[in-house]
Amino acid sequence: MRAEANQTMSFRGTTLSVACLGLAIFLFALPCLSGDLVVGNFGAGDLSGWTPKVFKGETSYSFVKEDGRTVLKAHSRAAASGLFKKMELNPRAYPVLRWSWKIEHTIGKGNERTRAGDDYAARVYVVFPRTLFWKTRAINYIWANTLARGAYVPSAYTSNSIMVAVESGNGEAGKWVDEERNIHEDYRKFFGEEPPLLGAVALMTDTDNTGEEAVAWYGDITLESREATR
Repeated sequence: MRAEANQTMSFRGTTLSVACLGLAIFLFALPCLSGDLVVGNFGAGDLSGWTPKVFKGETSYSFVKEDGRTVLKAHSRAAASGLFKKMELNPRAYPVLRWSWKIEHTIGKGNERTRAGDDYAARVYVVFPRTLFWKTRAINYIWANTLARGAYVPSAYTSNSIMVAVESGNGEAGKWVDEERNIHEDYRKFFGEEPPLLGAVALMTDTDNTGEEAVAWYGDITLESREATR
């Protein structure tokens, strides 16, 4: 990105202000032998490069031992704050996003189609800053409350952010679930064009709109190269 292009990253319904983003962007991890880039090295208790963003109140993020491994625990009480990691990466070269997560339960009053219900026990998302004259876009991979698994809708706040129900409801609550998404193909599907450079990966557990309480656990997050997927 160019330093003079002040972008706003869509980080929920509100926007994440990123002044002179180009000065702060960096390549965030060295490739493993598998071809993976480690975005969130949570198993090592490492939050290097991750930055908090507070919207209302503050969700607690801490490392805990869960099911015999170190993971990142999120606990939200009528609060909304997340963690994001900036990067500059071609999603065509590293298209496959992988992560694991677990929730205690979904949000009782949660509703993906309304601002009042725009809360999620867990979400992992990718942010795509564009040029000075075009708004940033985001794909939110959510553990949905009511939206059917596999369905997607625009955010209740902006059509530049798509909510994708990777999991839905309480059927898998209390269990670790492994996820995989092709962010390059998803961007083309949802926005009808080739994606720009990936600008950030983020996660958030939020309950500020409904005033409820939620607990989630996040495992490691990686991006896999196109070569590794062949």
